[in-house]
Parts: sequence; C-alpha cells; structure tokens
Amino acid sequence: MSYRGRIAPSPTGYLHVGHARTFYTAFERCRARGGTLVLRDEDLDPERSREEYSRAAIQDLHWLGIRWDEGPDVGGPHAPYAQSERRELYLAAWERLYAAGLIYPCTCSRRDLLRAAQAPHEGEGGGDEGPMYPGTCRPPRTLRSRPGMEEERRYRSPAGANWRFQVPDGEAIPFTDGYFGPQRLVAGQDFGDFLVWRRDDVPAYQLAVVVDDHEMEITEVVRGRDLLVSTARQILLYRALGYPEPEWYHCPLVLDREGRRLAKRHDALAVRTLRQQGVTPAEVLGR
Repeated sequence: MSYRGRIAPSPTGYLHVGHARTFYTAFERCRARGGTLVLRDEDLDPERSREEYSRAAIQDLHWLGIRWDEGPDVGGPHAPYAQSERRELYLAAWERLYAAGLIYPCTCSRRDLLRAAQAPHEGEGGGDEGPMYPGTCRPPRTLRSRPGMEEERRYRSPAGANWRFQVPDGEAIPFTDGYFGPQRLVAGQDFGDFLVWRRDDVPAYQLAVVVDDHEMEITEVVRGRDLLVSTARQILLYRALGYPEPEWYHCPLVLDREGRRLAKRHDALAVRTLRQQGVTPAEVLGR
C-alpha cells in the first residue's frame, strides 16, 4: 500500500509551536515518500470543540506551508473528515468489542472522563490518561470467559455507561517507533483498563483514532512523544478489531522554559499569536 499519513488537530484551542512542528514533520515524511496526507478534524468533545478553532487550524497550517490531499475543506474518498460526523463507524466498533466480551461498563472516575474525548498526554497524574484505573468496576473474571456474552446483549447501545477495554494483565506490548526505537509496555503495569466510550454517549479518543486511522488507510501515525503509552493501548484495539497495525513515529516534545510540555494554555506560543507578532513560519518551525 502506498504511504498515507495524517495530521489531526483538535479544535479545542489555537495550535501552538509543538503542534506546528509535529504536523510539519508529518507533512515532510509524507512528501518524502510521495504519499497522501489526510487532515482530520478531531472534534469529538462537544463541550470544548469550536468551529472557530477548526477554521483557525486550517489557516495556520496553510501559513506554515503544510498542504494536504484529503480533508474537511477539500473532500476525498474517506469523507467525512470531522470526527463529529463519523459516529456510526465508532458505534459499529463498540458493538464488535461488546460482542467479543472485551469491554465493560464503568461507573467511576468521572473527572477523568471529562478528558476522554481528547488526546491524552503523558505526565498528567502519573500517566497519559491520568492515574491508572484501579479496576473498581472490572468484572471478577476475564470477560472473554463469561458465558453467553453475545446472547446476553444487556446493552443495546453504549449510552448511559462509561465503557472500558479490559487489558490483558501482564502481557507485553512491543512496537518499534520510527524515532525512539524499540518500545515495550506491559498491560496492567504501564497502563490499565482504558476508556472507549463516555457516559454522555461520546466515543473516547482511543477508539475513535483507531477506527479513523484504519478507515482512512493510514500507514504511518506521526504524533508527539506524549502519546507513546497510548500507542500500546491502541495496538490492543487494532488486534481486537482485526485491523492491520500502522507504523509509528513519535516526535520529541517542545517544552517551555520550565521543561513542561506545551499546552493550548500557552497563548504566547500559539501559532496565531506568533503570526500577529511578525514571526516567520521558519522561525516557528525552528529552521
């Protein structure tokens, strides 16, 4: 399959320097391989996503010199390119995981759930999805061994419950990263049962990106180093759904003066702010 890459801004704020450099890396890697670049609007979070941020992201990316072949503004064979319009695909994946006995309803950790529709980040509360889930609602036996799961069908839809993927405790998840090299994370030690669907009937980040990257035929996922642990989670979903796994390339993070990962709260380092101050694209990209 020919190379297909993607850039996936989340419209919950303006792009900052870290986004710019990661997205430009994705653009360069795709261009060097003569591939197809996809822009996906990851507007899952209905409370924080704003149309103005989606428009601003497209404008800022163009200003940086980044061009794509498919996306919400140009169309393409894998439309729609906004996650808010792709619910049926996520629902079909949830149904497959439920029928296979790989997920379970959860009633705890409400605070963490508020962030579940966003890309998680390393270093927040002990991991890139917050503190490791303690297993409060986890069934006493592995779901795979429960009799009659397909016949039970207690839940006809995911609405009204938080759904977690039950990880295979103790299983090592190895993968090779294009920048950081061999990685090895252990389920149940480096990460726990993770969210795939929220109580307010919103698909969580981990499930949505796996479904979208598969459906859009992405062959290499380029993103920030803060999502290395999420890659192990997503590999489990790829396996559970029978999808071929893409290649991975995680970029080093851009840090502030205190050595912290940049976030959208860093207004002074927003691409939009720097543009208004007369900073050039080359300066933003560190070239």
